[in-house]
Amino acid sequence: MKSDRPVLILGPTAVGKSELAAALALRLDGEIISADARAIYKDLNIGTAKPPPPLRQKVPHHLIDFLDPIEHYDVMQFRRDALNALEEIRARGKVPIVVGGSTLYISALTGAFFAGPKADPQIRQRLESQPQERLRQRLEEIDPETAQRIHPNDRVRTVRALEVYELTGWPISRWHRESKVPFPYRFTKIGLTLDRTVLYERINARVDQMLAAGLLEEAKALKAKLTPAMPAYRTIGYEELFEYLDGKISYEEAVRLIKKHAREYAKRQLIYFKREPDVHWIDVTGKSLEQVLDEVSQRLESPAQR
Repeated sequence: MKSDRPVLILGPTAVGKSELAAALALRLDGEIISADARAIYKDLNIGTAKPPPPLRQKVPHHLIDFLDPIEHYDVMQFRRDALNALEEIRARGKVPIVVGGSTLYISALTGAFFAGPKADPQIRQRLESQPQERLRQRLEEIDPETAQRIHPNDRVRTVRALEVYELTGWPISRWHRESKVPFPYRFTKIGLTLDRTVLYERINARVDQMLAAGLLEEAKALKAKLTPAMPAYRTIGYEELFEYLDGKISYEEAVRLIKKHAREYAKRQLIYFKREPDVHWIDVTGKSLEQVLDEVSQRLESPAQR
């Protein structure tokens, strides 16, 4: 069974996206394109739950583990790289399977996405040094339409919106209206959900597993090369441990915050992805991987996906 469209698997953290993608790739003779804005970085291994090396040898994965954490990488670069990987996979006669939970990366592939100006390191550094409350107030002044669309705590999108305004003199909402470039492929979209209590329990357990696997040691090594202005620094699981290593909070508090922030992130992901049109949602609560895989396969065999 082959899918004529590339497949997109989305959902909150810890719901089982990576496991499903790997199993589906084996069934379809496919390759995986990661849409994870932190798995792109080398050395962020445990905290980003990257697929283990044996699995990556068995199933080709793209856009994982290729960038130094001190380097900058924006969503337009991801969009170009994802398109290149998708076309290379199709040229080999394989099925592209995009999987990830980074909402900005997913939106770059599933709808029209404006080709805005490249990031300016100096402007971005100046903006990122300011408190989120001040950035939010400024955004509400210059672009209330975008301020309504962006979550008040979404620092990445807030900074980008202000950066675009400073570079072009146009609010980013105007760019979205007047300069849109559609992604050249349509996806069969598969969304995974899980009972909220079970999901949160799974997130908490995953954090414990990461810590047992050496997350603190990994954070110590990264802290020596990262600064707070770098996106890799502001990664759930690492940023809280950096605060612990700086003596700002206790280890117990760092662990509590990692779990809390991961649960909050999962909630934001679900809210965002539920707005995505044409998603075939699967509640994986109580289902085995094989059962979910069979349901996905049935969806891909539907004439509407041809």
